[in-house]
Amino acid sequence: MQIKITHLTSAHDRYDIRIFIKMCRSLAKNENYHVSLIVADGKGDEVKDNVFIIDAGPKPTGRLSRMTKTVNNVLRKAISLSSDIYHLHDPELMPIGKKLQRQGAKVIFDAHEDFPKQLMGKPYLNKPSKILLSKGFKLYEKLTLSAFDYVISATPIIDSKFKNINPKSTDINNYPILGELSNSTPWKEKQNEVCYVGGISEIRGIKELVNSIELAPDIRLNLVGSFNQLTLEKEVKCYPGWEKVNELGFLSREEVASVMSRSKAGLVTFHALPNHVDAQPNKMFEYMSAGLPIVTSNFPLWRDIVEGNQCGICVDPNDPAAIANAIEFIVKHPDTAKEMGKNGKKAVEEKYNWAVEENRLNRIYEQLLIG
Repeated sequence: MQIKITHLTSAHDRYDIRIFIKMCRSLAKNENYHVSLIVADGKGDEVKDNVFIIDAGPKPTGRLSRMTKTVNNVLRKAISLSSDIYHLHDPELMPIGKKLQRQGAKVIFDAHEDFPKQLMGKPYLNKPSKILLSKGFKLYEKLTLSAFDYVISATPIIDSKFKNINPKSTDINNYPILGELSNSTPWKEKQNEVCYVGGISEIRGIKELVNSIELAPDIRLNLVGSFNQLTLEKEVKCYPGWEKVNELGFLSREEVASVMSRSKAGLVTFHALPNHVDAQPNKMFEYMSAGLPIVTSNFPLWRDIVEGNQCGICVDPNDPAAIANAIEFIVKHPDTAKEMGKNGKKAVEEKYNWAVEENRLNRIYEQLLIG
């Protein structure tokens, strides 16, 4: 009889890279596991790559709806499955963990971000609200997650916090799948273009990126992703640098690979918010896996990765001129740029790849089932 495993999300896309493409598909390779993924997007049920995707209802219309109605819908679907292990992926799902444990199941919480730190960067909250909510949620984490069967974090720094809450804790890093974005495009066939792939927001540096590309002669920016705010989108599209932006919107993984193959650098210049400084953006390692030199924010952790592997340039994310200078250096020094790209790709092949993390994920599940 198969072990029933269910991943739950109230906020993420059904094909989320960490949840579906990496974790669920990895677990579904085991013929002893029946893997389900509960989502809330109104797109219906389906089976994809041996993962049973179950729709808990329409996409929530706002934060309150997501934390109440959507969470309840997800819980009802979860209980109906009577799974052996439930793997929760959103902070608002934490309250249902104990309810699922009372059904006799093991429960894992997966911290994609350090949520109390993330709250400190929310633009719609004033400072007193940020501090109060952050401290309150930090206390709630301690009270709730100490009783869970396992806590998984997306980075070692986040995991170091949770180890003080629950000794059954480890990090499963969001490293790229080997070969998924690799390409063999010769450098001389690449365009004078650089790329940004991911969610587009002010705190992720979109204003500075567009202003920087204005300062970089004869270089264009391939922008892949969606704006998180209409007002921000309207503002940025009025910048002079927008004329040098190839707005590509949301793309499939194959299309992302194609964009990277023609670009000469990958950009990830997030602002220095508490949740960013300790993060390890998936896009950083994806650029490296595609053999792209990278231009990143000069946070200590990121500098260790970039400069430690000699695969790019770290800059002040608030300085468009510094970003432009780094982009220009890469484009105008092809030999150095190619070497950076090779170094980054080698680092991914040797240590920053999903195959390593997949094995660690499987061991966690094996331990839970034995225990």
